Amino acid sequence: MKNNHIKYKMLMLSAVVFLAFGCKKTLDINVDPNNPLLETTTPEVLFPSAVGSTAGRVGGELTIIGGIWAQYYTQANASNQYKTIDSYALTRNDFNGNYNELFSGALADYQLAIKLAVARNDWRYNLMATVMKAYTYQVLVDLYDKVPYTEALKGLDNLQPKFDDGYTIYVGLLAEINAALAKDYTSVPLNNDQKKTDFLFGGDMDQWTKFANTLKLKMYLRMVNAKPAEAQAGITKLYTDGANFLTTGAGIATFEDTPNSSNPFYEYNVRRLNTTTNLRASKTFTSWLAVNNDPRAKYYYGTLTPVPMNQGDYTATAVEQPTYAGATVFAQTAKDPVWFISAAESYLMQAEALERYYGGAGSRAMYENGVIAAFTQVKLTRDDVPDDYLTNYVEGNFEQNLGKIIVQKWASFAGSHSLEGFFEQERTGYPKISAVYSTDDNYIPGQWVYSKNGVTSGLFPKRLVFPASSRDRNSNTPAEVPITTKVWWGK
Repeated sequence: MKNNHIKYKMLMLSAVVFLAFGCKKTLDINVDPNNPLLETTTPEVLFPSAVGSTAGRVGGELTIIGGIWAQYYTQANASNQYKTIDSYALTRNDFNGNYNELFSGALADYQLAIKLAVARNDWRYNLMATVMKAYTYQVLVDLYDKVPYTEALKGLDNLQPKFDDGYTIYVGLLAEINAALAKDYTSVPLNNDQKKTDFLFGGDMDQWTKFANTLKLKMYLRMVNAKPAEAQAGITKLYTDGANFLTTGAGIATFEDTPNSSNPFYEYNVRRLNTTTNLRASKTFTSWLAVNNDPRAKYYYGTLTPVPMNQGDYTATAVEQPTYAGATVFAQTAKDPVWFISAAESYLMQAEALERYYGGAGSRAMYENGVIAAFTQVKLTRDDVPDDYLTNYVEGNFEQNLGKIIVQKWASFAGSHSLEGFFEQERTGYPKISAVYSTDDNYIPGQWVYSKNGVTSGLFPKRLVFPASSRDRNSNTPAEVPITTKVWWGK
């Protein structure tokens, strides 16, 4: 997808440059306006380009990986596109583009934007780029466990940066966010041209503050297994300081139904492959929706009664599984949003934090807000929420409530932020892992099953392996470990 994504990224950048600054520049005919000279670039140009890279990768191919591994959808038995994902057979030669683009595209642009913003005392772009840098790094750490950080993004000054462990990177990123929040970034608002470079909030710095706080909350919650004391200290400080969290989503919800400017998941899986049928409904998710009479099935699959496939059962013949020929396709549109953190996720994270560290005080309200926000995000209302979702939350039962919180998160991530469903199961153990395959009469709807064609001896994937592009160029790339090895914060 590398070439396609470059087009997608450059289209977004071109639009911003034209709309915001095109009328104010005298252009040298020998300089490509879509690729301005490095010495003349600005945070206004770099920041939207970087956000385009992050959204294009996290919301594109990584959404496919996350969605298959989180069992929202599975590889169709009449095609071959994603068999290596569904069978957990990924190698160092797969998906190099995501790693390369997030480093050389997104993170490099964020880092330079930060440098230039600091040089002109522009604490607005400093905060915006720092938060998105931290978000992008967090995704990479959660996928690979170790990546270059302290020696990274130095260009020709260091072509073989060392790899830092995930905990060190998290601590560094949290410190960077705190330093950016400590600056005066609200006294001078973005002007109208600059607002056009902010695809997330249109220059609303209060929203960027909330995004920063919510991202910190997410990172501390990731740490609860590996660094429980630090996780608790970080979260309680957020609450003691009166931090405000997101009540609306942080992401991009303004895609268009035209080539290279549509939702990246749709662009990659539908438009570029010229087919809509590669990803079919997984029985894991559809069975949970059905047993709960959850009307979101219509949004996710286009029907309230989707016909599913069992996860990873793509080698089944028409005789073995006659319903697979008509298995329901996962619904996608060109205008679907890409969420970095959704409103539902923000509320449900707060519910978990209140359960863990405040005896559950206020957690029920945050849980209900999260469930309702998850329905609102798919154009449903409070009246559409199954009663059981809101009435079976019992104060004082931490483990039961944690399970409800995380499963509701899982149900909200399909399509728009599928990678998070995979991450959260690794962190918490919810949804639970089934003792039987989904064809068994004793199967419990919604429990994850090991892929029918899995090649990892019954063990679920926990990470990606370091790509060949890193191993071939950087001698500091760590020794390869199986994808079934948990990352540093895993349960």
